[in-house]
Amino acid sequence: MFIARVRGNVVTTQKVETMVGRKMLVVEPVCLDEKATKLVPTAKSFVAVDFLGAGTADLVLVTQGSSSRMTTQTERAPVDCVIIGIIDSIHADATQVYRKSGG
Repeated sequence: MFIARVRGNVVTTQKVETMVGRKMLVVEPVCLDEKATKLVPTAKSFVAVDFLGAGTADLVLVTQGSSSRMTTQTERAPVDCVIIGIIDSIHADATQVYRKSGG
């Protein structure tokens, strides 16, 4: 699993039948800086399937590979990356690094 920030969405008009109606988002993994005080982007991006209603700029928990097909929604789909949680807060070394606003 890894933490990522939602950067945008992917729209496709042509796709395999098992992917019809599935929301796909562009996510960028983040990591803690060397002082463990803030999250920094890794300059990579992935497309992840979202069933939870994540939005742009949300921090999400993502899983990849065969684990991404272990949900009831993805077990028969050609999915390699899925959002499995929307993050409310992150603490590292007794410091709050992230807190979702407005919730």
